[in-house]
Amino acid sequence: MIENITVQSGRYHDSVRLMQASQVLRNTTGVEEALVAMGTELNLTLLEDLGFDPQKFAAAGPNDLIIAARAVDEATIASLDQVLEEALTTRTVPGGDELPPNHVVETAAASIGANLALISVPGRYAFVEAMAALRAGLHVMIFSDNVTIEHEVILKEEAAGRHLLVMGPDCGTSIIGGVGLGFANAVQPGSVSLVGASGTGIQQLTCLLDDAGVGIRHAWGTGSRDLSAAVGGSSTLRGLAALDADPGTEVIVVVSKPPAPEVAAAVRTAAASCTTPVIVAFMEPGSTLESAANAVLEKLNKPPVTYSSWPVDNADRRPGFLRGYFSGGTLRDEARFILEPVVGSISLTETSEGAWLVDYGDDEYTEGRAHPMIDQTVRLERLQSAVDDESVGVVLLDVVLGHGANPDPASELAPVIRALTGAGAAVVANLCGSQSDPQGLQSQANQLHEAGAAVYLSNAAAATRAAELVGGAA
Repeated sequence: MIENITVQSGRYHDSVRLMQASQVLRNTTGVEEALVAMGTELNLTLLEDLGFDPQKFAAAGPNDLIIAARAVDEATIASLDQVLEEALTTRTVPGGDELPPNHVVETAAASIGANLALISVPGRYAFVEAMAALRAGLHVMIFSDNVTIEHEVILKEEAAGRHLLVMGPDCGTSIIGGVGLGFANAVQPGSVSLVGASGTGIQQLTCLLDDAGVGIRHAWGTGSRDLSAAVGGSSTLRGLAALDADPGTEVIVVVSKPPAPEVAAAVRTAAASCTTPVIVAFMEPGSTLESAANAVLEKLNKPPVTYSSWPVDNADRRPGFLRGYFSGGTLRDEARFILEPVVGSISLTETSEGAWLVDYGDDEYTEGRAHPMIDQTVRLERLQSAVDDESVGVVLLDVVLGHGANPDPASELAPVIRALTGAGAAVVANLCGSQSDPQGLQSQANQLHEAGAAVYLSNAAAATRAAELVGGAA
């Protein structure tokens, strides 16, 4: 095999485009392994784990593009330059004209009558594009992460002065008038609306309601930091007021990771003043997304629902620590509050001893690479390392479906789940998805279950089962 590594300084592409380009190279005849990625610390480690010579990319930094490939011969390596350039070619607008980046928003707004801009560019560029959109009179959804909190505050102040809404930064999921943006699930339309500083929290709740036969009108993400003390709940409060004025909304749900206490109080006060019934679902001890879904059902005069599960008999599991491998921060936090009364203090970073739950969708893991709901590489590596780690007894993870997510996550997870259960560990999975999601909910559940995982549509139910296992129940 021939190995070739090229470092191109100052050349940036977004992580989704790079993941797609890597796959194109891997699918080229004669290529054994390939990775195209920015030189972040995480990607440098991944390159080394893939067997590439670290001395050849040791000087690369986060702003450098690394192209690494291993192929059968020099001719194949030489052919990859053209393959890569085609994969990374800048897209053009209809008619073949390429728009200058600083005029894209204004041109789109003027030409098609848009009133919403979705910004998905590297975090350091998102502020400029989002500000341009606001000044063009557009509401903004910022999918980009790694935007400074100072820039977030400025954008939301600008939006408030213009009576516009900023969803984000780091807004992974929204549903606008029944149309999903980002990592939205294929849920039925209806009369329940959500506003939330939580992408996976919105996804879990909308999927639980969809499974109970309840449709969604709007689900506005606000970005994970909106309910911090620095931001003050700006978008949440504006979204809550707008939904209260919407005649098509019968019930409103506010969902969030643990907020700053003073901001939580302000949101509860605003919710109490709404004429539309409001359910506040902050992730804290005693609060679950399943209980929030049942509260919505109660407001709609519908009975509570028992959500589907595919249990496993874990009587022969090996003893050991709990390990949680999440792609959603809210799902991790919900599990934490359920598990800590049984396990005790849980670390939110990887440690060699004790229980931990890690969100691999956090900024430190996604800089320069795709979110784990798209690219599971990092999480798969961590799970694989647990197979031979006899200190690991229970593995808990989420599998999030929907538009924009990995087209078949269960097929990638099944081999390592089979290895884990074969080694004696118990695996419990929350499958967050709807019956209409493109991945196929039942197919995904079957693959995970056949590999040996206990599968639950409710994250709270999955965490409860993990708590039972750690606590000694079979």
